[in-house]
Amino acid sequence: MALERLEFAIGGSSDTLAERLQNASVLVQNKREGLIRPDEILAAAQADYSRLIGALYAEGRYGGTISITIDGREAASIGPLDAPAQIRVVRVTVRPGRGYLFARAEIDPLAPGTALPDGFAMGMVAESNTIVDAADAARVRWRELGYPLAAISGQAITADHAARAVSAEIAVEPGTKARLGEMRVTGNARTRQKRIREIAGFPKGQVYSPEALDRTAARLRNTGTFSSVAVIESETLSPDGTLDVELALTEQKTRRIGAGIEIGSTEGLTVSAFWLHRNLFKGAERFRIDGEIAGIGGETGGMDYSLGGRFTRPGTFNPDTDFYVLGALEQKNEPDFNSKSAELGVGITRSLRKNLSGDAGVLFNYTSVTDSTGTEEYQQIFFPLTVTWDRRDDTLNATDGFYLTGRIAPFIGVGDSESGTRVTFDARGYETISDSGLTVAARLQVGSILGASLTGLPNDQRFTSGGGGTVRGQEYQSLGVALPGGGSSGGRSFLGASAEMRYAVTDLISVVGFADWGAIGDGSTPGSDFEDHAGAGLGLRFNTGIGPIRLDVATPIKGEDASASSYQLYIGIGQAF
Repeated sequence: MALERLEFAIGGSSDTLAERLQNASVLVQNKREGLIRPDEILAAAQADYSRLIGALYAEGRYGGTISITIDGREAASIGPLDAPAQIRVVRVTVRPGRGYLFARAEIDPLAPGTALPDGFAMGMVAESNTIVDAADAARVRWRELGYPLAAISGQAITADHAARAVSAEIAVEPGTKARLGEMRVTGNARTRQKRIREIAGFPKGQVYSPEALDRTAARLRNTGTFSSVAVIESETLSPDGTLDVELALTEQKTRRIGAGIEIGSTEGLTVSAFWLHRNLFKGAERFRIDGEIAGIGGETGGMDYSLGGRFTRPGTFNPDTDFYVLGALEQKNEPDFNSKSAELGVGITRSLRKNLSGDAGVLFNYTSVTDSTGTEEYQQIFFPLTVTWDRRDDTLNATDGFYLTGRIAPFIGVGDSESGTRVTFDARGYETISDSGLTVAARLQVGSILGASLTGLPNDQRFTSGGGGTVRGQEYQSLGVALPGGGSSGGRSFLGASAEMRYAVTDLISVVGFADWGAIGDGSTPGSDFEDHAGAGLGLRFNTGIGPIRLDVATPIKGEDASASSYQLYIGIGQAF
């Protein structure tokens, strides 16, 4: 029964075409997966005729020929019930022929602003995918302008083999411009329909817009209450000329628990867990409790504890605005200080547009800190404003896009506490070099405290550097500034930069080379009057369904520990940034 050889003979083709043909082949796929029974081989061979023809058409080659023989017999001539008892050699012979050019490339009528593919033009290679993309672009543009029933009403696509030319003529029927009518909701067993409509913000009466319907679905998906949100458009217009839609929902289980673990050679073990209710009052409200214990067995001054909760009500005030209430308790035992803090706040998060959001709130913070200068209590009211623009293709394992977030948080001191402003900025970029498996990632971090002295904020709100979130290879929070009475503290400014080269060895395994740099300043201007350090190292990533498992080994290359033969180890889930 064994298949000894699978041979591909592709005449006069480029390496790229040969690769695409083999990628399209079911025979190749089955061999990789070990499917070599005679009936499996015969079925794959007979399926490959159309698969390979399609791959040739996608390259603009309409005069090619394909032969697939099984031990010398053409596979097409073997009946499905006549599979041989054993198969030794399968040979695939492809003569691609020359590429055909467009003699005509016309679509009519075209909506204003239609952007057809550049390749859909006379004299260009007549790739079949280009014809499909052009037809789709014409239909989609009519829909964008308010014509929901726009469709391809006719097509005449012919190949002149003597001239090696293709004529493509496509007719579009725009239909009638329409407004949105009624929205019917189905599948909501637990969530109140009134709240669904408030969150969805369905634009009834407005001119039909696919983008508006996408936003309606996205608002509901973002609540986390629904595992599936489908907008099903009616196939015909209502008597009044409007288009009705159905919103088909599938609800998630209401409760969810999760846990995380991370370990560093200096930071020790960090264990976290959360409990989440997705639909607390049957209005898609979220209530989440998070707990964390950090520094277990580490060299960070002791263990840190935190417990927090957050209630979020989507679709408050308007469909794009969420209202939240949060509270948190925290105890930190750091090398330079010990602190206990409590926080309570309210705020709103607003979706400004796709991938862009803003957050504004009011937070009261109480902190008691003990360090080398004694014990100090802080009471502050913060007015934070955060803007986030996230264009990453994957939040846990980004290979393309960017992430930008900036936060400005003016604060008013209560009693003897100082007032000022805390500013942070984080920029990350990702670029994958095509077909190389290499992803270049870079990060820039900036922080500043304005209008307040070094001791005007609690120690845990000052800036430090060293460890997994800043400079790998350097000890945890090892870089700060000296205090007047002795000891050290975080600074009033921070500037950090990181770069990574991530290479995918296989679909599951990636190797990483990285370098980090950080600077802490006594003044509020980042990059001035500072002390700096740096680290570099190598990493390994094992890709899983929940994100990559990360292992990084780093050593200091600049700073007080640069001459030491030390290293730091970091293990966690997700990329470092």
